[in-house]
Amino acid sequence: MPDENPAGKPLGDESPDRPEGQATDTSPKVATGNEPDGKAPEPPEPKDDLVTTHHQLRVGRRRLAYTATAGRVVLREEEHKDGTFRGNKARAEISMTTYTLDGADPRTRPVVFAFNGGPGSSSVWLHLGLLGPRRVVMGDVGQLEPPPYGLADNPESLLTVADLVFIDPMSTGWSRAVEGGKPGEYHGYQRDIEHVGELIRLWTSRNKRWMSPKFVAGESYGTLRGAALAAHLQDRYGMYLNGLILISSVLDLSSIDFEKQRNDRAHALYLPTYAAIAHYHGKHGRRSLRSVLQEAEAYAARDLPWALSQGARLSPEDRATAVSTLARLSGLSEDYIDRCDLRIEHWRYFTELLRDERLSVGRLDARFTGPAASAIAENMDADPSHDAIMGPYAAAWNHYVREDLGYTSDLHYEQITSRVMPWSFKDFEGRPVDVSDRLERAMRQNPHLRVHVSYGYYDGATPHFAAEDVFAKLRLPQSLRANIEHAYYEAGHMMYVHEPSRVQQSRDLADFVVRSSGSPT
Repeated sequence: MPDENPAGKPLGDESPDRPEGQATDTSPKVATGNEPDGKAPEPPEPKDDLVTTHHQLRVGRRRLAYTATAGRVVLREEEHKDGTFRGNKARAEISMTTYTLDGADPRTRPVVFAFNGGPGSSSVWLHLGLLGPRRVVMGDVGQLEPPPYGLADNPESLLTVADLVFIDPMSTGWSRAVEGGKPGEYHGYQRDIEHVGELIRLWTSRNKRWMSPKFVAGESYGTLRGAALAAHLQDRYGMYLNGLILISSVLDLSSIDFEKQRNDRAHALYLPTYAAIAHYHGKHGRRSLRSVLQEAEAYAARDLPWALSQGARLSPEDRATAVSTLARLSGLSEDYIDRCDLRIEHWRYFTELLRDERLSVGRLDARFTGPAASAIAENMDADPSHDAIMGPYAAAWNHYVREDLGYTSDLHYEQITSRVMPWSFKDFEGRPVDVSDRLERAMRQNPHLRVHVSYGYYDGATPHFAAEDVFAKLRLPQSLRANIEHAYYEAGHMMYVHEPSRVQQSRDLADFVVRSSGSPT
């Protein structure tokens, strides 16, 4: 944020004076033995730790001057004990990066709050892959760049139409509990929504942006978080959004569940994705992707659920038809389909499709392949698409945040971490994890809320047909259904890895933000 701007004081107004880029001392305080009563001293009161820098982005013939703010913000919670208010206590230090256009009117300038998913993922993927003013240069399938990779300006950045706030939820990025705090308290559905929502409220209030058009953008688990967060912001703070951006959506985990509930829903809803992947890898001859998807979606919507529901009652003739159809669409052998009892589990599919070539297919992006560690393994040892993506983003971020944004820390930036596990879904005990009712509530409460959903046809983590199934069953009047729009890309979970998809998706999102906020470009 700017040091001074029409929107008021930036988030981090309480931060101590320190040279730009100077690392914060995050080492634990050790007792010396000379403290009164032998007690260790209280840890120092944490303060916002932010660095502000100024930049320009060339977009066609224009130069956009903008201000970046990077670092950590202290979140506090009201403490009540035995009916007594004990103050607003520091509980967490959350890392974030913000970009604001210099000289813009905050009443008309939209702001987009963005995060990824996991759970356990930082926001680096949306930040440097799609939305931010700088982007990673890593190449694509068959033409990956070698280390140390690169960075480039991103003239397609959403900054062209909106200010951007990237949030790293607890234990991701540089976000941590305060010294002596318990990060595990935040590792679960409800507390995750609450602390991200509080950060949004805090930033909006400190920067006087309550009258700005506001959007939330989430990817993967971030779509589940985003849908629930839209309802939470409305219910808790009265903060109504203009739009919700859901990238690689999964609002109902039972739609992609192969094992916990032992239902056949995922086995049917994954089939169109399997068919698209088989098409990409040459299993459908000269047929178009569209024709393959149309057949697979029709079969997955009607005939396959019926066949699976029959169990042992399925006649030999009907079973033979199902085996043949599934094999043809998925690209697997009839023998395999018969042995798996018509039920193709996704990790096994990625391992099986190109087994004869001793290759595994990517789960996040099935366009990627990699050598299988074992030609007889039931499941691949690693996701080749994740392997391809991880290194470039780590190098780009760790260079960019220090060199360009001027922020340093000796903490490891947790790009994606397992430290948030086990993730608590206690709010859904005894029932599927499904927030579609929260989205329904948000849209009924705020009929101006618009929703944009982005799908990748080669996404093996959150398949498009499963997400479509959830949206088709939302309990909404037809007038509100018109507020939901869908965009499809011939790419994977992070569709922006594919350059043509990145460029098109950038246009689609900018158009959505402008239409949903009435903001001039």
